[in-house]
Amino acid sequence: MTEQELLEKFKELGVLKTGHFRLTSGLHSAQYMQCAAVFEYPKAAEEIVKLLIPKLPQDIDTVMAPAIGGINLGYEVARILGCRFVFAEREQGKMVLRRGFALTPGERVLVVEDVVTTGGSVKEVLEIARSCGCSVQGVGCIVDRSQDELDFQAPFVSLVRVAIETYQPDQCPLCLAGQPLTKPGSRDIN
Repeated sequence: MTEQELLEKFKELGVLKTGHFRLTSGLHSAQYMQCAAVFEYPKAAEEIVKLLIPKLPQDIDTVMAPAIGGINLGYEVARILGCRFVFAEREQGKMVLRRGFALTPGERVLVVEDVVTTGGSVKEVLEIARSCGCSVQGVGCIVDRSQDELDFQAPFVSLVRVAIETYQPDQCPLCLAGQPLTKPGSRDIN
């Protein structure tokens, strides 16, 4: 599947949305990537994740992801690779392992996330893995939306890189045009 075909599939599945969005960063945009929509359709999700698998390290013990966006992707990657899956979640604003999840020194870990924008959640998960003495084999995502070069101190791959223009709220042409604003993300913002 070409990158353009993949983007068309994302539009069809409701992943690539158009409108007027307030992003978690507080910036505004005319487009939004809602990768959770991929997992509404398990067959389509499997097809898309199988495109990512060859790009990922294969010799791993555990796939690890940040909640909530990375959970479905992490599970599917681990299922296909035949290994264990754990996720970290926020507790008092900080990513932690809960629910009895634990990592052991030397464990080979792959970190995955659905959409990477700033890389903040991924870096928090990487810190957990490294603090447990794990060997981080790489980082993978479906969509890389980052605007700057990210340094995870591990190989980083994505299925597709998408540049989405953003605006400061006071300079947003969509606001000036009177378009209604939507907050589609999962984190509370002020």
